[in-house]
Amino acid sequence: MTGLSPIFRRRFDEVPCTVTIVHSNETLEAHVELDGVEVNGGDQVLVHEAPTEVAFGERVRCRRTATVIRGGVLDRLWARWRGALEFNELYDLSFTPRRRP
Repeated sequence: MTGLSPIFRRRFDEVPCTVTIVHSNETLEAHVELDGVEVNGGDQVLVHEAPTEVAFGERVRCRRTATVIRGGVLDRLWARWRGALEFNELYDLSFTPRRRP
């Protein structure tokens, strides 16, 4: 975050959400689905009382609340710029064989 004053940000408190956490051989993942609020680049989401530990082989799905803080213009631009740089790192590869005849 860029440290802009909270005056320039909109805040949504007590947004209902569903938290899903899976811990297995195939995957370790966590997802949050917000009810009625769309999140964009530069936004912050804080889930209240989210589970922090899930035993191996378990899947936890629970309802919680979250606070969403909309990013300002600089936050959105920064997120877009960083995303473009990180995406371009995927192109940094070569199909040239290591050994040449």
